[in-house]
Amino acid sequence: NLLYRNTIRSSTSKSSGQKEVVYSDYCKPVAAYSAAIKANGLIFVSGQLGVKDGKFVSDDASDQTEQALVNLKGIIEDAGSDLNKVTKTTVLLADINDFSTVNEVYANFFKRSGVTEFPARACYAVANLPLNAKVEIEAFAIE
Repeated sequence: NLLYRNTIRSSTSKSSGQKEVVYSDYCKPVAAYSAAIKANGLIFVSGQLGVKDGKFVSDDASDQTEQALVNLKGIIEDAGSDLNKVTKTTVLLADINDFSTVNEVYANFFKRSGVTEFPARACYAVANLPLNAKVEIEAFAIE
């Protein structure tokens, strides 16, 4: 499977100087990046796509948003935190017309996950996303 080129990943962290690289089964990078980095009490989670088992869950923005958030939550939990400690997200859309749909899925996901206050957020439409994704979501959280 070309999407997951690096299969030597587990849900643990390895120390690298003053930062820790977070490895997670929820993110198998296809390029030069880590699933997340922990540094100075913060967790920086790389942008997540709506991918499961090496492929997109569907071609639908709603489904891709849900899966991207599942992946994001899994990585944050693997890093030892939870969604209530997410301080900021950035949502990237292939099509700004998907904003309402993505926003609804996003809000419902955080509510179902027991989040009491939404994190700060930015949302942008971009020319292209990796692998022609419909949505990509990154996050910052507190440990």
